[in-house]
Amino acid sequence: MTERQIPLLDLRAQHASIREEVLAEVIRVIDSQKFILGEEVQKLEREIAAYSGARFAVGCASGSDALFLALLGLGIGRGDEVLTTPYTFFATAGAIHLAGAVPVFVDVEAATFNMDIGRAADALAAHSKIRAILPVHLFGGCADMDPLCRMARERGIPVIEDAAQSIGAEYRGRRAGSIGEVGCFSFYPTKNLGAYGDGGMLTTNDAALAGRLASLRVHGSAGHTYYHDRVGINSRLDTLQAAVLSVKLRHLDSWTRGRQGNAALYRKLLAGTPVTPPLETPYQTRHIYNQFSIRCPRRDQLQACLQENGIGTQVYYPVPLHLQECFAGLGYRAGDFPVGERLANESLALPVYAELRADEIEHVCAIVRAFYS
Repeated sequence: MTERQIPLLDLRAQHASIREEVLAEVIRVIDSQKFILGEEVQKLEREIAAYSGARFAVGCASGSDALFLALLGLGIGRGDEVLTTPYTFFATAGAIHLAGAVPVFVDVEAATFNMDIGRAADALAAHSKIRAILPVHLFGGCADMDPLCRMARERGIPVIEDAAQSIGAEYRGRRAGSIGEVGCFSFYPTKNLGAYGDGGMLTTNDAALAGRLASLRVHGSAGHTYYHDRVGINSRLDTLQAAVLSVKLRHLDSWTRGRQGNAALYRKLLAGTPVTPPLETPYQTRHIYNQFSIRCPRRDQLQACLQENGIGTQVYYPVPLHLQECFAGLGYRAGDFPVGERLANESLALPVYAELRADEIEHVCAIVRAFYS
């Protein structure tokens, strides 16, 4: 094992640069003794709405809850189907199931990891019960939203953006979370804008929907304690987390530029190798690189080699959702979504966090080049 260590993500380096700012806000909240849906949550909601180009934002307890609340707020439930992809984090389909609906999977594009538009059109034509489209902006790059939104309008159904990994990403100049009926964000610590715990946010341009979401996150109460207009859940964003996130939001664009620069250096240094970096399409006018996930032959052996050399990596995602045991009842089989299945066997995330130094990226790429030489 080499003495040189390059982790997949180094949150300590980020924290060191903002430690005093964060501690001052945390102490202020603790001294106030106001911990639930305080002024800091409202402030962060305004900031995230403005940052994402949406009219409204509603904080909640996690990105997974954001997806679930979005489905509830739009009336998606038992007997409905929701179009989404099998190559994503479990919460995407898990929220659909928990809402009582059924996920209908379509394959992804190998170049972008996102929903294949042609396959989506085919699925819409074949499934009469689809009541929403839930594309994922995977790894920090937006899905091709215009055709998806057009298909949704023609059918009279909403688009829910799973933007958990893509805060600040842009599609043709429009921010993720502002394009569909509702956007869902995660503040899990590994995200580009990560809390010191868990947290989530929903964005929308629909005032009535924003009101329903705000009610659903507090057991369906519309603001009058112990009076409930609907059945909701307990999913409040902690005031402490909102205060931390407001501090971090001030630094987010700088961190994004760091990630973008690191991705560009990887592309330059990995040119000519068997490795395929993620593609930035013309419509992805701002990719934020929550992950820099390459496609590579002999993936498992390369990962082992990098690990032996002290380099952290991660496989996102080793088992596509249609092959998960809990979804066996949906009737999908291996081979149904060959692109997603291939990505599950070929993709490998390399370190890309903003504090990563150029010499560290050069070291990672030297190991990759040596592996394939």
